[in-house]
Amino acid sequence: MIVRAPFLAAALVAALAVPLAPARAEVTSVEGARQSANELRDAIAALREAKGARDRVAALTRTIRAYESGLGALRDGLRRASVREGALKADFDTKRDRIGQLLAVMATMDTQSSPLLLLHPDGPEGTVRSAMVMSAVTPALQAEAAVLGRQLQELADLRRLQAESSQTLQTGLAAAQEARTELSQAVQDRTDLPRRFLEDPEELKVLLASAETLDSFATGLVSMETDVSAPRGDFEGAMGSLPLPVYGRVLRRAGEADAAGITRPGLVIATRPAALVTTPWPATIRYRGPLLDYGNVMILEPATGYLLILAGLGTVYGETGDVLTAGAPVGLMTGADGGAGEEGSGADRTETLYMELRQGKTPVDPAPWFRETGE
Repeated sequence: MIVRAPFLAAALVAALAVPLAPARAEVTSVEGARQSANELRDAIAALREAKGARDRVAALTRTIRAYESGLGALRDGLRRASVREGALKADFDTKRDRIGQLLAVMATMDTQSSPLLLLHPDGPEGTVRSAMVMSAVTPALQAEAAVLGRQLQELADLRRLQAESSQTLQTGLAAAQEARTELSQAVQDRTDLPRRFLEDPEELKVLLASAETLDSFATGLVSMETDVSAPRGDFEGAMGSLPLPVYGRVLRRAGEADAAGITRPGLVIATRPAALVTTPWPATIRYRGPLLDYGNVMILEPATGYLLILAGLGTVYGETGDVLTAGAPVGLMTGADGGAGEEGSGADRTETLYMELRQGKTPVDPAPWFRETGE
């Protein structure tokens, strides 16, 4: 093969003038989403076993939590994959001429094992110089081709992953809804919970009717307490280790003003519709039901002198006086979990759970008690 040295050298220099972006190590966006899809499939398969478990409430609770974790991870993985795909396509678009130039040079070069003969008008000395140019740029050209190949393969993997995961996501959503329905029925059928006799129901009704704020209701509830005998355990010693009661992200901390300029002493947690809410510590139900404009409210007593308030639920489980274990379900958020939306961006977390912790009649900042409140 005979090629004019000045033309090929100039083409190589032009093609390598602006290097292609290196293949990033973010193929993890594919691997992470694929792993999340596998975890979600495992949760779907576990639903059958949960239905037949001896303790159906505990088994279904674990299954729903696995769904929510898997769904959240898969949605976030798909969002990352979509962002990565967009970045690759944009990179290709901006370097379209550059890539075409690179491909043209690659097509010009002889890919066979035989040596490339360069004939230079200046004779042997020019030929040697051209050969030196070729030996210097050929490895860089091969490296560029490898980068381009990896990026094209990553783009193909991303598109295949999105197609495969779409059905898994829809199946997971349907299974999660089925598990929530099963859980509601299992809670209703439950008859083995220990119970404690608390305040007079009539007195509680009077307090509920007269309460003008959440604070006044909680304060009145504390004043009604006689000997609740809250579940034993070192609640104060658990500070910093409690899990959040719902799968979500802290939106506002204690004392932070909302859009209307209102501050509250508790945490506001952004979560998805129909998310499962559980108790982070063994507790007695002191009140459950609607309260003012907070929607359904669950007030738990995790230790003598403490109240944990969860407000904004769509559905609440159990009855006043029930003694719950840690991780027991106490309700579901409002709405129906569906569609992918802008997963992982926060736009899918359309519901908010308000959580307040009170010691005696005084609210305390809940954040130091819970882990993972800095998301």
